[in-house]
Amino acid sequence: MSKAILTIASKNYGSWSLRGWLLCKMAGLDFEEKHVGTDDPSTRAELLLLSPSFLVPCLIDDGLKVWDTLAIAQYLHELHPDAGLLPADKTARAHCRSICGEMHSGFANLRSALPMNLKAHFPGFKSWAGARGDIERVTTIWRECIEKYGGPYLFGEKPCSADAMYAPVCTRFVTYDVALDPVSAQYCTTVMAMPLMQEWIAAAKVEPDELEELDVEF
Repeated sequence: MSKAILTIASKNYGSWSLRGWLLCKMAGLDFEEKHVGTDDPSTRAELLLLSPSFLVPCLIDDGLKVWDTLAIAQYLHELHPDAGLLPADKTARAHCRSICGEMHSGFANLRSALPMNLKAHFPGFKSWAGARGDIERVTTIWRECIEKYGGPYLFGEKPCSADAMYAPVCTRFVTYDVALDPVSAQYCTTVMAMPLMQEWIAAAKVEPDELEELDVEF
């Protein structure tokens, strides 16, 4: 059987690529990375939020092509159920799917106002009102999960698909110096310190591709 292939875009800017990559790593999937450069017009449009995410991430495994991050998460859970991408408890599993779905389809203001950019840092950045509503909803989700399941991750002691879905938001909060309540700040620190996140961030920092539209001084 040939090794699986995960197609991703920029590690510096690609929030959906990060989610797909984390899911594959958390599942223990043996895969190769295939990169689509930011000079590709379609990829560039995705990263600038000007088109839907059709190209990345895309997983090819055993002849099967799976795209869309939620589909990849579900496929990997079925393939490796013991990896813990979804909680074992039925109630917690439904909760996990719900907040993953909310991340997948919502928070448009946060996405547009605080695009992922791991190389950048904007101390004292002022988020506009629409984004602040999304930020409050995200941190409410985090606090509720940590209170209910005990932390340090959203559904307990081990990271799962929900943490993969919200990991790019943690990077945004760091990049744009978003003030957080103590519980949310600690969760953000925990996610950013994950070895997998550190591996991704290190690769992003040496990535040559740049999108000038996302590197402006706000």
